[in-house]
Parts: sequence; C-alpha cells; structure tokens
Amino acid sequence: MSQRTVAILAFDDMEVLDFAGPYEVFNVAGELGDGAPFSVFSVGVTGDPAVGRGGFTVLPTYSLDDAPIPDLVVVPGGFGTRALLKDERVLTWLQDRAAEVELLLSVCTGSLVLAAAGLLERVSATTHHDAYDELARLSPTTKVVRGQRFVRSSDTILTSAGVSAGVDLALHVVQLLAGQETKDRTVTEMEWMWQS
Repeated sequence: MSQRTVAILAFDDMEVLDFAGPYEVFNVAGELGDGAPFSVFSVGVTGDPAVGRGGFTVLPTYSLDDAPIPDLVVVPGGFGTRALLKDERVLTWLQDRAAEVELLLSVCTGSLVLAAAGLLERVSATTHHDAYDELARLSPTTKVVRGQRFVRSSDTILTSAGVSAGVDLALHVVQLLAGQETKDRTVTEMEWMWQS
C-alpha cells in the first residue's frame, strides 16, 4: 500500500476539532497502519500562524503558494470560513486541487467554502446544522442533507456535519483507503466511539 499525503487547511478562526480531529485520525492511522498509509501536513492560507477558535494556533507546514500537491485535502469549518468565501486565492487553490487529488473532504462549514468554489453544484452535501440554509443559498443546486454525519457528495468529494463529525468522516476514509483493520486500530488507539 502506498502512502497518501493529507493536507489540512489552516486559517484564522477555524474550529479546533474540525482541524485537529481529522489530523489526529490520519496521523494515528499513519503510525499504526501497515506501510504507514498516511502522512499529514498543514497548509496555511498565508505563511503566518493560523489562530483558531479559543487561541488554538497552528504553524502551517506550507502556505498555499508552496504546498506540494497532496492525495487528500481536508477543509475545516468555523467562523473563519466566512472570510474564505471571497478569498479568490483559496477558492482557486481548492478548484485546482479538486482536479488533482484523490479525495477532497470538508468538515462542518468547510462545505461552504467548497460551495463558494463551485465544487458542490448538483450534488448532495452536508454541513453544520446551523449552516444548512447558508449552504443552500451559496449553492442552490446542492441537495442539502440534514441530520447525517457525512455524505459522499461525488466520487472525489465527501462532506461532514459539524465539529466531531469530522472524526467520523476521517475514520470512514481510513477504512476506504487503508482497510478495516487500520481503522479499527485507529479507533482503539483514540478510544473513539465510532458511528457510521
């Protein structure tokens, strides 16, 4: 099994668990899975530290300008996504990555950024329960799925509900790409009450 690189977007006012939950899942799976199936890095919108909710700070490994093309991209949510909706650099970066990566994942209101980039047109998607209407306004052709932990929006895009649902989505992806045993080892190590 070849190793897949996972890039997680880091930006100001991101939700902490949206970033850290998938990061932990893919990092643990990379340590415990046969052949180290995942390697994780962060990509900052700028080269500066990204300060999330409550002062949680990430020093990104790369910026949008110098990040290598990963196999998977994770877009967290949080209040900071609202600024990204009009950030042409971020939207273009996501559009470019969507054409190159194996999977593009959003957590919580990260789906709003995918919608603003035009990546959720005419597919099903979900988001944080407080943002269903906002997602529908941003992308009127998207079928907004309510009350589901995560949704396979297309062959290459998966969206999750809010905050902790990103862990469930990341575990689902570990199972898809690295197998049930690696997912089970990751769940055991994290002591996560996984739900499908």
